[in-house]
Amino acid sequence: MAKKRPQTKSAKAPRTAKAASSASGAQLTDGEIPVVGAREPCPCGSGRRYKACHGRAAAHAVTELVQRPFEGLAGECDWVALRELVPAATAELALKDGLPEGVPSVTLATVLPMAWPALRRDDGSVLLALQNDTSSGDLSRDLADVLRRALEAEPGNPVAAQRVAADGPRLQDLLDPEAAFTPVVHPGFEFWVPDAENATPEVTASLERANAAAIPTAKLAGTDAAYWCETPEKNHLRWVMPHPEEKLLDALARLHAAGTSSLGEGTRLVGSFRAHGLTVPVWDLPSTMGAEDCEKPAAEFAERLAAALAVEAPLTAEERRARGGLTNRQVTLS
Repeated sequence: MAKKRPQTKSAKAPRTAKAASSASGAQLTDGEIPVVGAREPCPCGSGRRYKACHGRAAAHAVTELVQRPFEGLAGECDWVALRELVPAATAELALKDGLPEGVPSVTLATVLPMAWPALRRDDGSVLLALQNDTSSGDLSRDLADVLRRALEAEPGNPVAAQRVAADGPRLQDLLDPEAAFTPVVHPGFEFWVPDAENATPEVTASLERANAAAIPTAKLAGTDAAYWCETPEKNHLRWVMPHPEEKLLDALARLHAAGTSSLGEGTRLVGSFRAHGLTVPVWDLPSTMGAEDCEKPAAEFAERLAAALAVEAPLTAEERRARGGLTNRQVTLS
């Protein structure tokens, strides 16, 4: 159900991390210790390699997995969908402090050519890629670091990946929490190259490969974070939901036991998966059922789900069996 993301390579970072006060043998105990390569001598002067000295605390801080990296952002469910489900999409981003001079816009994109983490276009606008692999356990912090560097990059240049300082800002620190998050799903990746005639051969080849691999996908207009996709044998609806997992699974089990968990004839709730702290139920659909055909059934299901979520009574034996079946078919992506 999830697509493979392009791989990126890490590079050494010139940024700094706060010194760890308990590092034994260090000659410097306060101030800022530069972040260097893991095998290089620690800049504190201890004589140890960075990874065995101040880098140890920094590495621990950045590798702790943040279960919900997009929590607190407007449109958290759509952030998860664009990260895990949607091949080609963009969304305009608003910064807390407004756009810097010379930056006409900041746009989130699912992926960029050549697996670039970000791109500062010739006109100064910024594209930030969401689906690249990142260096730490906090996707929000990694993306914020790339965004900050893209805003400062020279126009016409991509931004390279690098290791991120453990105390750097997160997206929640940079983005306007009041601004709407409105994804636009595209049939292909032509948004990469406003002027296709002047694209480099490498970008053109990357565009062709990406378009050939993209699964046709559409966002339902009347339902939050529900995405239809087309595959050769059957279609699917994948719906990122914000409800607490245990409560949502109980509600789905009640509907499943009552025979009301489908989206109509020929459809079936087949399970769910976890992604970035949220639960994503998945329905199999007939190959003849398009995105527009899902609009009314999805809206009706949302009403049934709201009613089931409000039930406080313990699950019946039949509902517990239904819940067990749903849980057994659940996987985790992150």
